[in-house]
Amino acid sequence: MREPPTRLLDELSRVMTGAVGLAQGVQKEADSFARSQIERILRDADFVSREEFEAVRTMAIAARDENDRLAARLAELEAAIATKK
Repeated sequence: MREPPTRLLDELSRVMTGAVGLAQGVQKEADSFARSQIERILRDADFVSREEFEAVRTMAIAARDENDRLAARLAELEAAIATKK
C-alpha cells in the first residue's frame, strides 16, 4: 500500500531536519576542538605580553645608549693617554 504524498514529505522533512541538526552539531564540535587546540598552542608557545616586551625594549634602548656613551668616553680617555706619551 502506498503512503499518501504528504506523509512521505513529512518523513522526508523530518529526516532532513535531523540531518541539518546533526551537521550543525558536528560543526560546533569541530569549532570547539579547533579553538581549544589553538588556545593550547598559544599558551604553550611562551609568548610574552605587550607590557613585558615594552619593558625589555626600554631596557635595551637604555643599555645601547649607555654603551654608546661609554664607548665615546673610552675613546676620549685613550686619546688623552696617547697625547701624553
